[in-house]
Amino acid sequence: MGFFERIAQLFSRRRELTLGIAFGSGGAKGMAHLGVLKALEEEGFRFSYVTGTSIGSIAGAMYAKGYTSDDMVKIIGGVTKREFSKGLNPFSDPAFAENFLSRYIEGDFDSLPIPFAAWATDGETGEGVLLNHGKIARALAASSAIPPYFRGVEIDGRKLYDGAFTNSIPCDVCKDMGADFVIGVDLSAYETPEEEKSKLSRLFGTAISMMTPVKYKPDCKSRGIESADFLFRPNLKGFRATDVSREGLNRMYEIGYAEGKRGIEALNKAIEEKRRTLKRKRRK
Repeated sequence: MGFFERIAQLFSRRRELTLGIAFGSGGAKGMAHLGVLKALEEEGFRFSYVTGTSIGSIAGAMYAKGYTSDDMVKIIGGVTKREFSKGLNPFSDPAFAENFLSRYIEGDFDSLPIPFAAWATDGETGEGVLLNHGKIARALAASSAIPPYFRGVEIDGRKLYDGAFTNSIPCDVCKDMGADFVIGVDLSAYETPEEEKSKLSRLFGTAISMMTPVKYKPDCKSRGIESADFLFRPNLKGFRATDVSREGLNRMYEIGYAEGKRGIEALNKAIEEKRRTLKRKRRK
């Protein structure tokens, strides 16, 4: 290959479209993340940047670490309900979650082959917090510390809670990291409306809210959705974030996979349109 050909190839690589993926919050509904990811893997998609909130941060960190969707399904299949819930009580010590996660995602952010960031919420100020340095497992525990199940996780002198309160689908973070095109996976697109919930469920929700030291920001979902170039929205209506039954997990995975497959054609069209738009801008 001649000198000018090499220069042209390097120039072309610089202009290649970079893909990012943002995994949203949703507790046990995160099994749908793995279904969507499986569909994307089958189509050959690879991501240069990954972000996540709550359960999405765990899925995202594992992907950035090198786990495939099949690897993650096997890990979940090997964890018994009793093992997972043995340390889960009201206001549990977050060290339990950190120790559990460190079995699979050890090390610091700098050790990850793919750039990754998680999102949490400051318990004192109520503001969102970007987590992209230090111990991965501790950051994931903070991003997933949903009260009243967990106490806050202390990082850099701040007590942090679940990131869903401030940014449930951190597509904007993925864009800021350098992704040209960001795919978001929204697990709460089909939540049961408040008026359709039973009286007991509404009372329980009110009680939980009163015990929660942080509150949802008005734009906790919209900021991510507005920054997404494409959204997968598996229909998980009727499933709960606490549903860890084998049957429920399997079904949520299947729904995620079907949603991923269904959206592939539209996704490819959106990516191609983005590529053309970027080329036009770069020519100017």
